[in-house]
Amino acid sequence: MSETWTLDPAVAARLKRSPDGLVCAVAQQHDTREVLMVAWMSDEALARTLATREGTYWSRSRGELWIKGATSGHVQKVVEVRLDCDGDTVLVLVDQSGAACHTGDHTCFDADQLLGPEA
Repeated sequence: MSETWTLDPAVAARLKRSPDGLVCAVAQQHDTREVLMVAWMSDEALARTLATREGTYWSRSRGELWIKGATSGHVQKVVEVRLDCDGDTVLVLVDQSGAACHTGDHTCFDADQLLGPEA
């Protein structure tokens, strides 16, 4: 990924980033509203996502941008992006192809239910 992406200054001014310069991104299936995953975005990742409509995130473990599905084929076509009222979280509404979780699960929230609905 050799091209550098620059975030619109008006959007950048609205972001409240973590100490390491990242904003939380919640990926949600656009039609069912199912929460698929939570990841982090740098300004460049958000700029690239907005420009290409490909879910692009910042890998904290690898220290680099990653395009969702670039190696797995489980791509995210971005339908809509919203910024929350505090500017510290981005909602990325996507059309997910295949598993969203790196474990192969449909969502990153399939494995451990801590509390269920009351009967």
